[in-house]
Amino acid sequence: MTMLKEGRPTAPEAVEDAHMAPATATGNRALMLEEKLIFEIGSTDTTGVDFAETPRVASRLGALARTDAIGLPGLSEQETVRHYTRLSRQNYAIDLGLFPLGSCTMKHNPRLNEKMARLPGFADIHPLQPQSTVQGALAVINQLAFWLIDLTGMHGVAMAPKAGAHGELCGLLCIRAALEARGDARQVVLVPESAHGTNPATAAFCGYKVEDIPATPEGRVDLEALKARLGPDVAAVMITNPNTCGLFERDMKVISDAVHAAGAFVYCDGANFNAIVGRVRPGDLGVDAMHINLHKTFSTPHGGGGPGSGPVVLSEALAPFGPLPYTARMADGTIHLIEEDNVGEEMPQSFGRMCAFHGQMGMFTRALTYILSHGADGLRQVAEDAVLNANYVLRSLEDVLDAPFGASGPCMHEALFSDKGLAEGFTTLDIAKGLIDEGFHPMTMYFPLVVHGAMLVEPTETESKAALDQFILALRSLAERAKAGDEALKGAPYHAPRRRLDETLAARKPVLTWSEQALAQAAE
Repeated sequence: MTMLKEGRPTAPEAVEDAHMAPATATGNRALMLEEKLIFEIGSTDTTGVDFAETPRVASRLGALARTDAIGLPGLSEQETVRHYTRLSRQNYAIDLGLFPLGSCTMKHNPRLNEKMARLPGFADIHPLQPQSTVQGALAVINQLAFWLIDLTGMHGVAMAPKAGAHGELCGLLCIRAALEARGDARQVVLVPESAHGTNPATAAFCGYKVEDIPATPEGRVDLEALKARLGPDVAAVMITNPNTCGLFERDMKVISDAVHAAGAFVYCDGANFNAIVGRVRPGDLGVDAMHINLHKTFSTPHGGGGPGSGPVVLSEALAPFGPLPYTARMADGTIHLIEEDNVGEEMPQSFGRMCAFHGQMGMFTRALTYILSHGADGLRQVAEDAVLNANYVLRSLEDVLDAPFGASGPCMHEALFSDKGLAEGFTTLDIAKGLIDEGFHPMTMYFPLVVHGAMLVEPTETESKAALDQFILALRSLAERAKAGDEALKGAPYHAPRRRLDETLAARKPVLTWSEQALAQAAE
């Protein structure tokens, strides 16, 4: 039974704080400084900057003109610097410590990537510039595209998608266009339980009916159940390999052959490509379409650093149906961006355009830098180190945490644990909150749904043994406390800027804006 069906406690329990140091008068705890909202520390009556008087002009906003005061607080320069510096100290980032989020691949972003992305000619260009003035940028897109094709063993690539789920949509649109072109529109997409969580949502968004395929006890796709469901109504199978149980789908080629024999296509979620890059080419396994999360495999920043990027590699059968635009190198060495007005007869079956411009230039530059700085042998080592680190975590903790698929062979990029064996009343959430006190961002919780109380840990290939040993020490300690029934754990975190929230209340009735409290009126 999954946690979504069973439910779990989300409200914090009352826990004695006797073991804690006495509270401070200021709310500060040494270098962990309490900081109020800017509206609470500033005042609309003051400003840190004086401006010269400006002539009043008539508003051109019409009915949209502001009628109330804007209410921005004024702060001195010193107050402003302190405010944002203090807030920045409350952020957790990959530059501070290990980010064990399974299925997310939060790894180090090399500074070389950032330096290259900020070069003049990359950082300051505009997508509407004449193509003759951005030949270097188009060359980056084109070269990266060929690297992605080579690394995956595919035939073509769409560079436009902005992220993983957007890439999934691109792949399914290609599949739908291919099926409709042969007059065989179908209605169903099959999604194994071990697939990435966005797969069924994307298929539903694309207008398909989604059906689940069960997993075997060892955490892989049930091949026989899949074969039994294939039929003339199935458009595609969306499979994740390596899957979200952290396991390689050993029957991938057999699955692809069965799907193709039924007239359907294979979509592979490439979220976990970093575990096999340089080792396995998905095209050799019969994959028709696969998105590649550049932030996961090729070290570009996640969404907080700007839009993501999820190029989609396509098989020979699907490449003619890919989206516009794409880059093409001409005989004279120049690179053209092929769009609707100049596509000619080259891609008459393209499903069209799915975004305004042609990808995310900053992410392309960072990803290509990462690829070229590593080389083919370095990329192969990326996969090997990712798998090595994950197995080190798995085998170091399987004696204190239940590893439901520990006997299924080596894991790939992530180690999966469950809440089995914890004391009565203790949950995965308690361990996650305890990790915050230990100085770590929690791992992915309650996903994948095939494992009760799942804890999905991805150490990535960039963490050292020393960093992993410290994380293992922390997680081992917390597991032992949860198994022993340490009540103090239910009150964690104690050392974070904020204590545990009622998660249900925070999700359903969030307080998203600050509002000035009305002054109490004196009784008459």
